[in-house]
Amino acid sequence: MRRFLALSRSKHGIVDAAMPGFVALLWLGHLPSWPVLLLSLLTAGAGYTAIYALNDLIGVRIDREKFAGAGINAGYSLEASDMRHPLAQGILSMRSGIAWFAFWYALTLLGAYLLNPALLIIVLAAAALEVLYCLLLKVTYWRTLVSGLVKSAGPLAAVFVVTPHPSPSLLLLLLAWLMCWEIGGQNIPADWNDVEEDKRVGAATIPLAFGPRVAGRLVALALTLTVVLSLFLPRMSPLALGVPYLATSALAGVVLLLRPGFQLMRSHEHREAARLFDHASLYPLAQLAIVAVFALLAPHI
Repeated sequence: MRRFLALSRSKHGIVDAAMPGFVALLWLGHLPSWPVLLLSLLTAGAGYTAIYALNDLIGVRIDREKFAGAGINAGYSLEASDMRHPLAQGILSMRSGIAWFAFWYALTLLGAYLLNPALLIIVLAAAALEVLYCLLLKVTYWRTLVSGLVKSAGPLAAVFVVTPHPSPSLLLLLLAWLMCWEIGGQNIPADWNDVEEDKRVGAATIPLAFGPRVAGRLVALALTLTVVLSLFLPRMSPLALGVPYLATSALAGVVLLLRPGFQLMRSHEHREAARLFDHASLYPLAQLAIVAVFALLAPHI
């Protein structure tokens, strides 16, 4: 089972699932009914499990090229494991990996249909975009935008679970915030950490295309925009989220995004890229905890 969990980066997937939870709670202002909540948790967990597995399935050949020389790098604490990329290491067969992905993706499709048939479009688009993201590795660094769209799929789906007709302008605000977080806190730092392996296979990534100075500035810019845009997210919520919420949310952004992001911009060191990735991965969990506290306190304020 450990090999399958490594294929789906289960620890990272669990943390990522906090983002749809945060978005749904922010948009709705309270927990949904228990049947909806339980089905949503199952569907989100299945979705992240499937998409992360799909990433390794599509990228297995290039992963083998990457790690043929010096082996698998240390990774990040959220993904550090001797079994990282089990397909590339040959400790899990392609047949088993495909069956694992198919099971969880089918479960995701079923859950999405039961929650809101319109979600099927998002689930299908997420898989197609993930495949495109993998195929563009050696083509263009603009694939980072595709990564932002993939990571936004879960939270956007969460909106349609709790409200059938969300405001298009607020959806665009949410999408911009999610993409800035993913690009600055996840995608560029991940490519930065893998720069030596990517160089061996001729990958087209932002750190390789522009060098550490420009990549660091892009990280700082994206994360600054993330924190700024987060101040407008309460517009989505029926909760009265005033200055205390904004201050707490901004503080989480400073600690988990801006501080490690600007440290990476100054140092250009790989270990700082991995550190930023880990901290940014905890940002959704922090936002979920913050809005949960304010949602619980709302009736008493």
